[in-house]
Amino acid sequence: MSDLIRISRRRLLASGGKAAVIMAAAGIAPQFIRPGRAFAADALAPGMIGGPTGFDGAERYQYGADTPEGRAIEAAKALKGAGKAPAKIVLGLSDGSIGQLTQPFPAGAPSIKDLWEKETGIPIEIVGLPNGQEFTKTMQDISTKGGAYDIYSTEWNRLGDLAETGGIAKLDDFVAQHKPEWDDPVSGYVNGAKGVSLLNKYRGSNYGVSLDGDFQTWVYRTDLFGDEAEKKAFKDKYGYDLAPPKTWKQHGDIAAFFQRPDKGLFGSTDLRNQGWGYTNWYQRYVSMASPNQFLFGDDGKPMINSEQGIAATNEYVASLAHHSPDAISWGWPEQYGNFAKGGAAMTCAFSNLPKFLDNAGNKDSAVTGKIGSMLPPGREIDGKLISRSVLWFSLTGMVSAQSKNQEVAYLLLQWLGSARIYAWMSANPGGYLDPFRLSDFSDPLVRQTYHAYHMDVVRETVARTVPTINYPGATAFHNALDENLMAALTKAKTSEQAMADTEAEWKKIARRTGEDKLLEAIKTNKEAWPTVLDPIV
Repeated sequence: MSDLIRISRRRLLASGGKAAVIMAAAGIAPQFIRPGRAFAADALAPGMIGGPTGFDGAERYQYGADTPEGRAIEAAKALKGAGKAPAKIVLGLSDGSIGQLTQPFPAGAPSIKDLWEKETGIPIEIVGLPNGQEFTKTMQDISTKGGAYDIYSTEWNRLGDLAETGGIAKLDDFVAQHKPEWDDPVSGYVNGAKGVSLLNKYRGSNYGVSLDGDFQTWVYRTDLFGDEAEKKAFKDKYGYDLAPPKTWKQHGDIAAFFQRPDKGLFGSTDLRNQGWGYTNWYQRYVSMASPNQFLFGDDGKPMINSEQGIAATNEYVASLAHHSPDAISWGWPEQYGNFAKGGAAMTCAFSNLPKFLDNAGNKDSAVTGKIGSMLPPGREIDGKLISRSVLWFSLTGMVSAQSKNQEVAYLLLQWLGSARIYAWMSANPGGYLDPFRLSDFSDPLVRQTYHAYHMDVVRETVARTVPTINYPGATAFHNALDENLMAALTKAKTSEQAMADTEAEWKKIARRTGEDKLLEAIKTNKEAWPTVLDPIV
């Protein structure tokens, strides 16, 4: 990780955790996180062996013995009974997400942590990790052989780098034995086996268990888009109806139309800062071919120093005209705070933006009841619309290779990441582990917390999402791209030079990493890229 990125993210995140900052920016009252009443007496539905009780609808999250949750609990209990379980499982977890495991939700429910401990008898020790330093802490534990954790949780696309260090355990045998059913067509990952490959695998093997859904999602202001005077003025100027943009051309028109900094309104505030902004370059670049404009060819050679790469960079730079003058220093705290004040017509953010800002309990939000969701803008190619988003950050649980309790650690991850437990956990407003499974999008508690209108769009966004680089050298590849995009944004380089320099750096990184190894990982990564093409309407 470059010093620049480390400084940027540390500065942005050091103020007490992502969720805490979002809640502070959003003004969410502490009472929104309702304290649970006393753990109700067990009242499992017939045939169920476990799960929460004590609130209306709790049976949705209860499970039988022959389910991923039930198998995880029964196996952990068996290990405990055989004297093969540890005294505790140590879980390293971002500070901002701990509340979802420790705070009861909804009222009357147990906490996630309490339920696991009650059912298995195996305590969980949660070690808080400063937000933005999850990877650094993980690497420190691996490189020093500290053995401080049984489970790491860090960004999903670190799997490749961490697997290559030998610091995380391959989980294939546990997956085969305990059957997590991640590809279940009803409750599993979006895109089934492709989704599993995207989130949990490196070079065809399981190394992680997804515990987050940071699929970058677009939102807009319904009050602005629905205003009759705005609609007439827009049509008079551009000759077509004002509506959520389907294409990047429309996005540019609408952003320009609403760019009114003198009135405290910016056209679009999708991020442009170092460490975050390149995710929005990704969306423009990968939608430049059908079904995708890839970053690397099948021969492993970079494809970004191309007509498509230069055009995407030109667009990315030009779009600064519709942002805040301080856009290249804005991170999500500034982005969320500005949107809460009604300061932007559109933005692209984590899927939890409506959870915090379209919230009647948030008295500081001026946009409650005024947020809509939309699919990412795209491009018309060969009679179809190519609309793509990107997965970025998204915490993933990984078992430490140093753990002496790898099977129990895996079982906890299987249970946490399962359909019933994860839906219940992600609905909890005490953190930022966001929904990503099919079962999450239809879950009543999740839809209540995140809003029904938003969940349907998030589900479709996930189906159109490309992975960021997740193979060896991921950090170096992204740093090179990021630094050159920043040079283009600040006019230190032309778009042509930025792409040429990025290509040159990528070639060096590839040689250093090992081109044969990289080629295999690139091909595996491509299996997770979306193929959804939308009709042009």
